[in-house]
Amino acid sequence: MLISRLLRKQRISGNLSWSRWSSDAAKATTEANPLEASAEKRQQLISELAEPLDRKSRPAIDPKETSIILFPGQGTQYVGMAKDLLRFPGARRIFELANEVLKFDLLKICLEGPREKLNRTEHAQLAVMVSSLAALEQLREERPKAIETCVAAAGFSLGEITALVFADAIPFDKALRLVQVRATAMQAACDRAAGAMAMTLYGPDTNLGEACARAQQWCVDKGVESPYCGIANYMYPHCKVVAGNVEALEFLEQNAKALKIRRMKRLAVSGAFHTPLMQSAVEPFTKALKSVRLQDPVIRVYSNVDGKPYRNAKHILTQLPKQILRPVKWEQTLHEMYERKQGADFPRTFECGPGKGLVQVLEKVNAKAAQTSFNVTA
Repeated sequence: MLISRLLRKQRISGNLSWSRWSSDAAKATTEANPLEASAEKRQQLISELAEPLDRKSRPAIDPKETSIILFPGQGTQYVGMAKDLLRFPGARRIFELANEVLKFDLLKICLEGPREKLNRTEHAQLAVMVSSLAALEQLREERPKAIETCVAAAGFSLGEITALVFADAIPFDKALRLVQVRATAMQAACDRAAGAMAMTLYGPDTNLGEACARAQQWCVDKGVESPYCGIANYMYPHCKVVAGNVEALEFLEQNAKALKIRRMKRLAVSGAFHTPLMQSAVEPFTKALKSVRLQDPVIRVYSNVDGKPYRNAKHILTQLPKQILRPVKWEQTLHEMYERKQGADFPRTFECGPGKGLVQVLEKVNAKAAQTSFNVTA
């Protein structure tokens, strides 16, 4: 049952909090649970969130006493990340465990780079995920109630796997291997076809779909093999990430004025993620995912594919691989997560990981919800 898993997860002692992200978590020392009331309150709110907005229900828990946690994706990494988190024993232990599983010093790459090495997909994805979970340890130390009363989580692209780790759906050590497979397969796809991504700002008179189609046709005319250009991330109104072959993005940049594109900024990634150019990465990731013993998430975790919460472990198995090819529907996810009756308060939001981009996006999508948002920066 969901409530029993919530209580079981809460019983891991503070000094061993990292171990609940390990497949060996059951071996950790446990103690009497002082947080049963918090878990019951969280379950009550989860139940209320599942009800239609117009349905009358019992007196609600104050949403201000609950939290939502967001996790960033690849592209937020930087040399020196996680340095300020090392004062927290739980954060140090997470990196130690990661190093043991991966058989290389991930923390050293985070702290020292070089940037070219850190930005490689096979390092960047691991660095962002582990740093985000390390930031979660800071939140646990400084604001434990934010963890205890968390009712939902979401992650951007790679961050969705981080959210599933936090929600007890994927053990941390297994997630490391899973991300390693994902990143290696995606990097191999990048090496097959030079791709790129660009944050794109446009106005209400811009037809971004038509612009992408023109860029793709230009590539066909130039002899580019099986080109693609399209929307990879839905960010906020009049802002999307466009991805595809490098030649296609160059066409958009060179013809931005004629296409009524206001601004384009390349992202620090090595390929066209969340597009058909990643097709070859799906099979190895799916195979790796099938080897993991997944659990039902103990809190709501929202899928990038459709902006809806995962129903159970089986849903994760079928839905998560699609994320590699499909656009990240982040704007739609935020609307779904923060939908409330008029006048209702919002949960506190914590972005855990490198950068502050997700809170900034939330400000564009739902300014009221963003008023109670905070960054725990890796």
